[in-house]
Formats: sequence, C-alpha cells, structure tokens
Amino acid sequence: MYKEPKKYEEYAYVLDYLPHGRPGAPRTAHTAAGVIQLLGEVYFTLLEATPNRDAEYNIRDRIYVGKGDRALVSHVLGRINYEDLTSAAKAELPAVTEAVVQANEGRFLEFINTSPPLTPRMHSLELIPGIGKRLMFQILELRERAPFTGFEDLKERVNLTDPVKLIARRVQEELSQEQKYYLFVRPA
Repeated sequence: MYKEPKKYEEYAYVLDYLPHGRPGAPRTAHTAAGVIQLLGEVYFTLLEATPNRDAEYNIRDRIYVGKGDRALVSHVLGRINYEDLTSAAKAELPAVTEAVVQANEGRFLEFINTSPPLTPRMHSLELIPGIGKRLMFQILELRERAPFTGFEDLKERVNLTDPVKLIARRVQEELSQEQKYYLFVRPA
C-alpha cells in the first residue's frame, strides 16, 4: 500500500512570542523557554514551537522550522488550531497572510491560471471572496487568451480590486472555519 509522505513546513512566519508559554497550557520541559506561534509558508499550517535560548524574535519574521539545524527554533511542538492562537496572533494573521501571498505570487497566479471547476455548477475561483459568477467567467475567458503574468496584470485585465487581499481572506477563512473545499490550507 502506497503511503503519501508527510508534508512539513520548511519556513514559517512569527505571529506571536509568548515568553512564559500559552496561558492555560501545561508547562513542560519544551515550553519552559516560552512558545512561538507561527504560520507556515507553504501549507499555511498553524504551528507552535519552542525558541532557542538567546534567540530574538520579531513579529512577522520568516524563520526556518524544517528538519535539521534550526537557528531560532529548538523544537516544533506541533500543529495548533485557529482557536489556540492568542488574540495578538489572530490580529497579526491578516498582515502575515498577505505577506505570504505577495511573496509567493507565482504560486497563486498558477492557481488563478489553471484552477478547475469543483462541480458542474461551481468553479474553485468562486470560493475566493469577491469573485462571483461574472468575474469568474471573465477570468476564465481572459486566461484562455493569455495567462495572467502578475497580480498587477490580473487587477488591470479583470478590474479586481486587490487579489492579494482576496486570496489572503480565503486563506484566513480556511484557517478559522470548517470548509467543504480547501484551496490553499492543508486541513488538520
């Protein structure tokens, strides 16, 4: 039987640093140095990790959390749910999500340029807030003529207000609410 290999985040963005651990969570040897709440770069995984001693953290910093030698993270504690985020982490989530989308423009343009229908009556583009049937048909027609080359190209040709914000809003919905379809987030 083929088993798909586990998918791990290589890099994550700091949402919050709790020097005394998460309130209400049990203190362990791993959390004695505090806890960092993170948003993964590829799968938008919400993570908690323990910091290395003497490491400094700034909110929105991109740090390495993959396998091997980590300069800023001692131990990745595991995945957490949206409800486990601190209020400060929840407040940072929109800006950090937008930064991740902006930094990975090619990945999200690939989605816009190749996204398939989900059902005979619903297209995956319609799951992005602000894109209804009319805009979806316009995007499909324009991408057939020529693929979109950047967010600016998408804004100009489709008259879409801010694709980065719209995609980031969809990511936040997938993180904070149960969804029937996940476009960008790997469900827990």
